[in-house]
Amino acid sequence: MTETRTRIELQIRRNPGIHFNELVRSVDFAPGQIQYHVHRLLDDDSIVEEKLYGRTHYYSPSFDPWERRLLALFRRETSRDIIGYVLEHEPTDPQTVADDLGIARSTLEWHLSRLVEQEVIVKERDGQNRVTLVVNRPDRTRTLLKQIAPSIPDRFIDRFTRLVDSLLAE
Repeated sequence: MTETRTRIELQIRRNPGIHFNELVRSVDFAPGQIQYHVHRLLDDDSIVEEKLYGRTHYYSPSFDPWERRLLALFRRETSRDIIGYVLEHEPTDPQTVADDLGIARSTLEWHLSRLVEQEVIVKERDGQNRVTLVVNRPDRTRTLLKQIAPSIPDRFIDRFTRLVDSLLAE
């Protein structure tokens, strides 16, 4: 294996769920060069990819499909904050999560819809149809959460979204 391919594979193993643009920013190679080597790594089954909500994420083959989707969602700061909050305070209601995290309820629901769709968070309803949030696989979720360090551009995008939400709420 070439040195370039080895560096790319190592970056993916160190950052499970990294998406293509972040991979380009994190290694000093041209996008076309990275694309070529990523395809070779995929062909060799050295890495796997998961396409989720408009982004392609890369992983070592050791992660199962649920873990890959969870790691991709962790790449979004707001989703990660929501999961962390629910892990710490479950069961909890959506309004409390939105209030304590300082995000608009619509932003919370946008992220929750993806978290529920990917079976990370479960919305349970009581006899009065009140919603309570719980984490589907809390032990595995905690373990995977420790492996993610979001990129600076991902943080900026999430924080910009929060800023816009707060301005629209005023």
